Amino acid sequence: MPNTAHPKLRVAAVQAAPVFLDIDGTIDKTIDLMAQAAGQGVKLIAFPETWVPGYPWWVWLDSPAWGMQFVQRYHDNSLVVGSAEFDRIKDAARKLKIWVSLGYSEKAGGSLYIAQALIDDQGHTVQTRRKLKPTHVERTVYGEGDGSDLAVVETPLGNIGSLCCWEHLQPLSKYAMYAQNEQIHCGAWPSFSLYRGAAYALGPEVNNAASQVYAAEGQCFVIAPCATVSQAMSDLMCTDPGKQQMLRTGGGYARIYGPDGSPLGTPLAEDQEGLVIADIDLGMISLAKAAGDPSGHYSRPDATQLLLNKTRREPVVLQRTPEPDASAPEALSAGTEPRLQLAA
Repeated sequence: MPNTAHPKLRVAAVQAAPVFLDIDGTIDKTIDLMAQAAGQGVKLIAFPETWVPGYPWWVWLDSPAWGMQFVQRYHDNSLVVGSAEFDRIKDAARKLKIWVSLGYSEKAGGSLYIAQALIDDQGHTVQTRRKLKPTHVERTVYGEGDGSDLAVVETPLGNIGSLCCWEHLQPLSKYAMYAQNEQIHCGAWPSFSLYRGAAYALGPEVNNAASQVYAAEGQCFVIAPCATVSQAMSDLMCTDPGKQQMLRTGGGYARIYGPDGSPLGTPLAEDQEGLVIADIDLGMISLAKAAGDPSGHYSRPDATQLLLNKTRREPVVLQRTPEPDASAPEALSAGTEPRLQLAA
């Protein structure tokens, strides 16, 4: 008999505010939310974009010169892969037996990156990735990823991939993910608090639609965590009434969608912290794929094709001069050409 079983699991999207610019406080809150999820039978929990130590909202509120007051603190509280702080989350995942999709500001050397990590229920780092192109003024804070960051990994839960925020509005990046048979997608968002009513493309309607279309277009489950802006964050950054109007508190719109685009789980009020939880059955994907598989039977590679370059970009490639072969004659040592010697 053929194996017709498909993974069924409970997943959660986080809707909460970080302990802003406080790496230790945010990791404490991360572990608390992981424990809440594990206590409700959740197998995979997804956190918002740059959850640790929070999204740098000041870049949208004023000039780069004004925002410099936050730069050192943001660097100091960003997460280094392999650090003791990173290991705290891995240890909690192992103890709680839960998979974690973590959004964080990654500090690597002197640069920051918008990053995501997938950690399994044994505490192993399955994947780390970086946002390929920071959006708009984010480029004053973060560096870029590369094609190696468009990757879907095979896991016991299913094939899992991740993107951040407006990567969900990049058609070619989305197609690269669909083509890797993605089944569960962790789509991280910061908060929909900015320029409310003045910039529709930054609002919850358009951005949740992007998550929903991703699910229907790629025929996969989408877990879309979304942070909130707390009053403490507003008090720190919104130092005048004008800034308070630009960045509202709340803005949480965490969602989960099925492979046909259907909403799953119970949404929270935009200023409420908690988890959006849903039970998913990967068997539903075959029904959605029967209608249209964009990189399979519904594709036309004779007309359009995507070139995906997964080569990791390295700013420094070390080349060393090979050591001389000690067994070779002295006259043939490295860098020496043999010479004809005439007898006197």
